Amino acid sequence: MARNPCHLPACFPSFSAAVLFLLIAGNHLRHCAAGGHDYHDALRKSILFFEGQRSGRLPPDQRVRWRRDSALHDGASAGVDLTGGYYDAGDNVKFGFPMAFTTTLLSWSVIDFGRNMGGGELGNAIRAVKWGTDYLLKATAHDGVVYVQVGDPLSDHNCWERPEDMDTLRTAYKIDSNNPGSDVAGETAAALAAASIVFRSRNPAYSRLLLNRAIKVFEFADRHRGAYSSSLRYAVCPFYCDVNGYQDELLWGAAWLHKASRRREYREYIVRNEVVLRAGDTINEFGWDNKHAGINVLLSKEVLMGRANDLNQFRINADGFICSVLPGISQTENGLVKMLKGGLIFKAGGSNMQHVTSLSFLLLAYSNYLSHANHAVPCGDTSASPALLKRLARRQVDYILGDNPLRMSYMVGYGPRYPQRIHHRGSSLPSVAAHPNRIGCKAGSRYYLSPNPNPNILVGAVVGGPNSTDAFPDSRPFFQESEPTTYINAPLVGLLAYFSAHP
Repeated sequence: MARNPCHLPACFPSFSAAVLFLLIAGNHLRHCAAGGHDYHDALRKSILFFEGQRSGRLPPDQRVRWRRDSALHDGASAGVDLTGGYYDAGDNVKFGFPMAFTTTLLSWSVIDFGRNMGGGELGNAIRAVKWGTDYLLKATAHDGVVYVQVGDPLSDHNCWERPEDMDTLRTAYKIDSNNPGSDVAGETAAALAAASIVFRSRNPAYSRLLLNRAIKVFEFADRHRGAYSSSLRYAVCPFYCDVNGYQDELLWGAAWLHKASRRREYREYIVRNEVVLRAGDTINEFGWDNKHAGINVLLSKEVLMGRANDLNQFRINADGFICSVLPGISQTENGLVKMLKGGLIFKAGGSNMQHVTSLSFLLLAYSNYLSHANHAVPCGDTSASPALLKRLARRQVDYILGDNPLRMSYMVGYGPRYPQRIHHRGSSLPSVAAHPNRIGCKAGSRYYLSPNPNPNILVGAVVGGPNSTDAFPDSRPFFQESEPTTYINAPLVGLLAYFSAHP
């Protein structure tokens, strides 16, 4: 078989070579592709995906029509209303930790890049945020308690059934003073605070409700410290087990409360706890479990604007993050972030696209902060300009949309070729409209194992992506590669918004 002419070098002998690669990669790949990407179409689809993940009673304007109401009694066993929210991925459990992170990143996408979305898609993005925050308000409605999960994961994962049919255990799991969870509570506070900024001018009363709730939830998280995976290990591990510790979520929550409230107490909290809560740890990690790189980039904006010299260490950490992911530096010095031959950021572990979109979002956000301050990032004996960071972020987005060795889009419904057999119960089983009779727990197995494409197209879903050789098994059992998640899409919304306005 002839070598694909669009394969790109796996590593670079020097930083200057990496810069040269990034300068020519865009033109090279556009030459290989049939044409430039329609970022606005991809943006529209990336937001639409969230409607396919909705739980609860669906509204009249629901656009993903093959979905129906589901999980209408969530929380009833605990005497509370926990209907609504999002299914995080291809199963039917509502995991609060990744849902809160999804909401935070959707909000950050709107805050930084909402002006690039256009009126229609900005409205859809805001509705996606509100679907998340409406649920988080329910989950935090009682002081000193946060409901962090609905659904028994072992029971759920033992079945392959539509959310509209599920009869698995819908256990409601909570944290409280006796069973703390500073990680998920801190992330929930961050989500509520970030969303309060989104609604500040659009719905002031709702914004105040979100901010006041964020303050209460953060106080609870800080007062009763501990990891929720210690309190609820049997329910949350190994699915969304907190491996990294809860300290970063406390700083992350405080950072968003500082940004949302402008209260000096949160800035003082950040400065006072910078060392205690290990702000300098794992500075090149960012995702639902590890917020360090995000904290540093978020707080650096004020430093670069000359308004917060007492937070300068976070700017130093953010610069270190940038140097750690740049080709030619990261691969030769620390080996934690590598580039595939096709040019995609790759980190070991499952669902690599979560790293691609989250790290690329930070590259783009930080490049904008640097541009406004007329600043570049020093990396050894050279520097990385804002334009270079934008180019690397765009390269990642273009890979997702089809500029890759397989010439396929990893976003369902975008482009002529995309994943057909994604690991997703609702997408892979016949819709209620097509098959009104219930499909039981084990009756769905034949659809899971079927070689046929999914009958319901989950438009906008971005799957876990290729393996370390740029190969992609389009097969449901390969869930690390074929399963979409809300936290892959949430940062991608911001990226696509920016590039749709700056094609």
